Amino acid sequence: MGRIHDALGDGRDVLFEGACGTGKTLASLTPALEYARETDKTVVITTNVHQQTRQFIEEASAIAQTEDLRALVFRGKASMCHIDVGYEECQALRDTTREQVELERDRAELERRQRELLEASQAGEGEAAEARSAVMDDLEAIEDDLSEFEDRATCEHYYRNLTVDTEEFYAWLYDDVRTPEDIYEYADREGLCGYELLKEGMDGVDLVIANYHHLLDPMIREQFFRWLGRDPEDVIAVFDEAHNVEDAAREHARRTLTENTLGQALDELADTDDPRVEAAENVIETYRDALEATYRETMGADTVREAEVDDQWTDLPIDSPDRKDDLTLSFLRSYTGPGYREELERALELGRELDQQYEQAYKDGETTVRKECQTLQAATFLDAWFDEGDSQGMYPVISVRRDGERSEPSTGASGEERPASRADDREGSTGRQDGLGDGGAGEIYGRAELYTCIPERVTRSLFDDLHAAVLMSATLRPFEVTEDVLGLEDPETMAYGAQFPEERRRTYAVEAPALFASERDDPSTQDTITGVLEDAIKFTPGNTLAFFPSYAEAERYYHRVETDGKRYLDEPGVSAQELREEFTDGDDGVLFSSLWGTLTEGVSYDGDDARTVVVVGVPYPHLDERMDAVQDAYGAAFGGSDAEDAGWRYAVEIPTVRKTRQALGRVVRSPTDFGARVLVDKRYTRSGEIEMQEYAVRKTFPAEERAEMIDVGPEKLKFGLLNFYNDLDAYDGKPPQP
Repeated sequence: MGRIHDALGDGRDVLFEGACGTGKTLASLTPALEYARETDKTVVITTNVHQQTRQFIEEASAIAQTEDLRALVFRGKASMCHIDVGYEECQALRDTTREQVELERDRAELERRQRELLEASQAGEGEAAEARSAVMDDLEAIEDDLSEFEDRATCEHYYRNLTVDTEEFYAWLYDDVRTPEDIYEYADREGLCGYELLKEGMDGVDLVIANYHHLLDPMIREQFFRWLGRDPEDVIAVFDEAHNVEDAAREHARRTLTENTLGQALDELADTDDPRVEAAENVIETYRDALEATYRETMGADTVREAEVDDQWTDLPIDSPDRKDDLTLSFLRSYTGPGYREELERALELGRELDQQYEQAYKDGETTVRKECQTLQAATFLDAWFDEGDSQGMYPVISVRRDGERSEPSTGASGEERPASRADDREGSTGRQDGLGDGGAGEIYGRAELYTCIPERVTRSLFDDLHAAVLMSATLRPFEVTEDVLGLEDPETMAYGAQFPEERRRTYAVEAPALFASERDDPSTQDTITGVLEDAIKFTPGNTLAFFPSYAEAERYYHRVETDGKRYLDEPGVSAQELREEFTDGDDGVLFSSLWGTLTEGVSYDGDDARTVVVVGVPYPHLDERMDAVQDAYGAAFGGSDAEDAGWRYAVEIPTVRKTRQALGRVVRSPTDFGARVLVDKRYTRSGEIEMQEYAVRKTFPAEERAEMIDVGPEKLKFGLLNFYNDLDAYDGKPPQP
């Protein structure tokens, strides 16, 4: 706490690694709040893990019981809107409602004034009658203006925010730390807009609990600081689970544009009477045709056949190391005109004007929804594509999918499938992504994307602007890599390993076959893994967690493993929270899940919730062309003469080991807790370091964690677990027999 406080005093960022369950949140939050109180700053603590948000609320509430702390939990509009409208519609409704209320206030003031003048005139003041006549003219004009609002869309909830006394709400809000659900229910009951009340109440708070995107998304961040009433240099940010900032920042930086949006932009322009239409149509239509021509030419046996395209996005590589990408070249070959940049600038100007017209039409009640300007969407993306597409760290890519029943948004992130490693570890995936839509056998259409490989493009400006930030996690090391990828300059670094009694934990590295993709279907390999799992479950006095490189592998061993205890299978699309609660409520069960799921980090399994955690295999991400681009970008930025190894280390190996370390941290969460961690793959062992060399991952663990790893053969694990748990007198009754 003292080191963090001193670093904040120097305006330095902090990288803070501490073992799971050792109190990182309070150790970071307490000095941040104390320093903020001393220097009149605001603390924002942020995470992308829902359970951590709940933990923040509990801890902030506990602090507020003994300290004068004004804290609130901020969530995006989508989950708090009572009438379910989009952001642009909400903004227009808000502006129109405020305009109406301001006119009503002016009317009330004029009515008060005319009554005063009437009384003065009746009392014989000669000038009062003339003044009242002028006021009555103003009143008539305002009544005419207000009559127009009968046909204009407004928000009743926001109207009440502006017209009723909200003092009681704010007294209730700051009496404790209220959850977004609490606020929504209160506001809904009173007919108020809780989201807007939160925004209005942020000014002057000590602590805000928020999601990553409030700080990592540049546009949202600007608004967020404005709502706070703070400049960035007056904000101290605390990032929990900070090993996730890299991926989250990359997602917030990506830009996408679908062929559908390009077509909608052309339809919009066809209905527009403006001299700039011809220029806008030329550049947008040429780009759309180039997009289609490029993906048609690129699809084939070496990438993906047309018949294989389904309702999820499939990447098609178009980047080239020594020239512009295929899509840009196709556009340049096809374009004819006075100059595409000149025409693109005219398209941007026209798009901005059309967007303003749509907003005004919605405010005036001429339309029932706030229309999105597709021309502006398309032109803004094209402007970025041509300006940034060949910049270092940017990866231009196109994707294809079959048209589904749902409409496709023009921008936004879609979740990548989790990748698997070097050539021997390939899963055979084509880099598919989860798309929006219901699938079906519709027409193929395409999407262009600018993917940001190096998150520093997003995060450096944030960390430069903030007074300071504390980034905490159980898996931030190696610190120099975190500094590089996030653009941190000379941060304070501190690392604390496991703080609990060493005799109450064991870490075993099992010399099982290395589970490359090519090995996973081998019957003898499956028999070995099954035996290790059955031994781990049998000799664990309580629940066992079993994590695998994929959901498919988790399901495989869920069906293979035989045990007297209950088996639980975590599956995509099924509530992980409910499954976790059912698992932790039971005894001697085993939970099978993916290392890429939501149950491997930010989730506590305290005490009897889980005693042993087994990590099967090395959870390498899938090496598609997108991941190759990230490796190349990291290698070029940080590798010097050894770019290839640096790219692999930064982009693949270190994030993979962090994923494994997070899973191991699910057990042994307090000084009185105890448990075993089991790594099942030769690449985690000392013999694997010698035999497998570049494929071994043991060397990537911090030194003190490597020192605790005990190498055992598959058939010996049961004896290690038996001795460990027996020494702790952990078995209820007679120990199991080998």
